[in-house]
Amino acid sequence: MFSSVDLAAAVLLLGLVMYAVFGGADFGGGIWTALASGPRKREQREGLFNAIGPVWETNHVWLIFVVVTLFTAFPKGFSVISTTLMTPLVIALVGINFRGAAFAFRHFGRQTGRNVPLMARVFEIASILTPFSLGMAVTATGRLPVPEEGAVAGTGSWVSPFTLMGGIVGLAICAYLAPVYMAARTDGELREDFRRQAMAASLALGALTTLAIPLAWLDAPRFAERLSGPPALTVVSLGVVCGVATLVLLWRRSFTLAQVSAAGTVALTIAGFGAAMFPDLLVDRLTLEAAAAPRATLRAFLAVLPIGMLILAPSLLFLYLTFRRDPEGAEDQGEDQRI
Repeated sequence: MFSSVDLAAAVLLLGLVMYAVFGGADFGGGIWTALASGPRKREQREGLFNAIGPVWETNHVWLIFVVVTLFTAFPKGFSVISTTLMTPLVIALVGINFRGAAFAFRHFGRQTGRNVPLMARVFEIASILTPFSLGMAVTATGRLPVPEEGAVAGTGSWVSPFTLMGGIVGLAICAYLAPVYMAARTDGELREDFRRQAMAASLALGALTTLAIPLAWLDAPRFAERLSGPPALTVVSLGVVCGVATLVLLWRRSFTLAQVSAAGTVALTIAGFGAAMFPDLLVDRLTLEAAAAPRATLRAFLAVLPIGMLILAPSLLFLYLTFRRDPEGAEDQGEDQRI
């Protein structure tokens, strides 16, 4: 029988998965605008910007959901994490704000022809910086000491080979999702461009997550020991199966199914991380039980949650389905701007 603490932890993990699957693709769009190449690099950037446009603010709903769940259900954990990981979290927040501002200014800049390249570069840099910082912050929970009351942890406590790899894996997840999703919403040679990008990103993500395992044994041995346990290993293995399936589906040009398996790959990878963390919020430093709010608060949170989801989930589903495909003649498609 699951306790209210376990259920609240599952909700927290679900929010993190949803942010990675949807917000990750959003950040990945910014990464691939920076990496766009070939004779259709302008069309690639335009396709990515047009796809991001309707949902770029919406995807941050899941980040807000994660933060609210953390400080409501696990206030002690929220206090420790926000103190210990203040630096990477502030970097991520600055990146989110600069990215949003650059995206908005780019839109208005296109109308006047001013500062479009500058805004695009700011957007690209912020799209790389933010998931890297968030990846480091999430990974650091597998090896962090808990600082003394009121103290901010030094850089050495959250910067290590393992956390740096976590940041790179965070980037790889975003770069993996975006072209898979774009391949399903484009046509012709542009679709082939995104297909090739998706396959390259799939191989890169597989290589990086494999390399992260020996780094974990060297830098976070307790986390690595848990990761090799049956629950986490089973979930991670399923993620590997989904990753291979995505590669096969991309090879066979089954783009709709590839979206599903790609999202499954990311979801299972993060779920495997969560399984390795359980039953701690910080491995061997702070348990979920110790970090949790009083039972009355948890029961109220879990009771209200379905009501909110009945409003949120259909609204988001309608939005994503509405803008599932790129509209014909996207905004300013005929302009010859270097972006």
